[in-house]
Amino acid sequence: MEKSLTNFLSAISTIAFCLVLVFMVSCRNDNYVEGSVDFSFSEDTLRFDTVFTELGSATRWVKIFNPLSDAVLIESMQMANENSFFRMNINGNSSKVITDVEIPGGDSIYVFIEVTIDPDNPLSVSPFIIEDDLIINREGDNQLVHLEAFGQNANYIPDRFSAGSISFDLCQSGNILWNDLKPYVVYGILVIEGCTLELAPGTRVYVHGGIVNDPDSGPYSDGNITIGPNGSIKSMGTLQDTVVFQGDRLEAPFADISGQWSGLRLFNESKNNTFSYTTIKNSILGLRVDSLAEVSIDHCKIYNTSSVGLLGVHATIAASNTLIHSNAGVGLQCIYGGNYDFDYCTVASYGNDMEAVNFRNYLCRGFNCEFVDVNPLNLTVDNCIFTGSQSEELVLDDISSLGIETPFNYRFRNTLVRVDSLLESELFSDFLIQCENCINYNTSTNDTLFVSIDDNLFQLDTSSVAEERGLNLSAEGFTDDLLGNPRDPILPDMGCYEFQK
Repeated sequence: MEKSLTNFLSAISTIAFCLVLVFMVSCRNDNYVEGSVDFSFSEDTLRFDTVFTELGSATRWVKIFNPLSDAVLIESMQMANENSFFRMNINGNSSKVITDVEIPGGDSIYVFIEVTIDPDNPLSVSPFIIEDDLIINREGDNQLVHLEAFGQNANYIPDRFSAGSISFDLCQSGNILWNDLKPYVVYGILVIEGCTLELAPGTRVYVHGGIVNDPDSGPYSDGNITIGPNGSIKSMGTLQDTVVFQGDRLEAPFADISGQWSGLRLFNESKNNTFSYTTIKNSILGLRVDSLAEVSIDHCKIYNTSSVGLLGVHATIAASNTLIHSNAGVGLQCIYGGNYDFDYCTVASYGNDMEAVNFRNYLCRGFNCEFVDVNPLNLTVDNCIFTGSQSEELVLDDISSLGIETPFNYRFRNTLVRVDSLLESELFSDFLIQCENCINYNTSTNDTLFVSIDDNLFQLDTSSVAEERGLNLSAEGFTDDLLGNPRDPILPDMGCYEFQK
């Protein structure tokens, strides 16, 4: 009797299980819509407005709408970055990857996004601005929701929500001083007008770049600091505490990546601009100085740009003890005339097809330079090194060669250059005669110059041809090099570095 009862109960259990299984299978909707589905979202960009000052988490949500009357199956939802700070939760399922998500017809689902950040981690681990994308994949068709959080306590300029916008600081409260120990993160395009932006020694400025798709003007590169006609900038670094301008991606893979932000620009007629002991790196264009703008540059480095390092357009530039290298475009370019004075500067152009320096007294207009504007060029160069991997690293381009008479005044003294076809031109065939005590550097002679080009060490090698070939400029105030080492008072070296015996 007992055995029969046990068998009966077992049979009932089996039947019940089968009935449940049949019910589950029959209720499962296998008639999902095929083909592309254009989901809509409550947010295109999900921003976490919390600035983390200690270990913590924050949660926000985005709603995904199914516009169709039939159910849709999302094959997978996941974070684009495998090591993402973000994770999602759908119906209690928390992960960085979730599969087979159903949205009934005409309905929607909530996707909760959480981020956890420890701001005490180094910036290479927990950067200022943390970004990722939530990828919604259906039949190979991906749609994205951009995710953005703020990982570090910093001065966000003008605020944390200005990407893709232009912000004018008209300085109504007087001049601006950036001297906080916390870094400054510039978001969008910042225009300083009507006052002076002064940066104290050791100030760190990180500019958030990226591509912005403007519906009116089209795509453009974000992340720029522009000094207006009535504004000025004084970047006052010291040997021990330099001022640094760079992108805000500080992870190791981005350390030497160019084009991360747009660059610095001194707009037309901006005056009283100074950069001392300042580094500008990893931008599209390092520093652009527009028409009738003026700037003094000393003990500075400009490198890792995806175009020109230092550009002058009918400007006034005085630069000394400055190093420009690793630029995808021309290292130093001065066009449309202007007034330029370079002392103890090194411009090195290796690994690209562009010359190190380019000077010209005109500006092309039109698609194929159908029209030109001209202005006199006044140029002095003393104790500099203009070199690179090409046989022609110095280009002098005088519009007079086309019969348009415009002054092209230049003086080179005690400078190392690399020229070849320049000497075959009618206007500059006597360049090396005019260039007082200059060196036309020829790599085929195996003469050494720098410590290591591959490692971007542009200090002079032990037997460098540039040693003791400079002109004594101590009377003009040039008594040290880029590293603060004293210059030889009788026979200084060429370039930004003085060899240390």
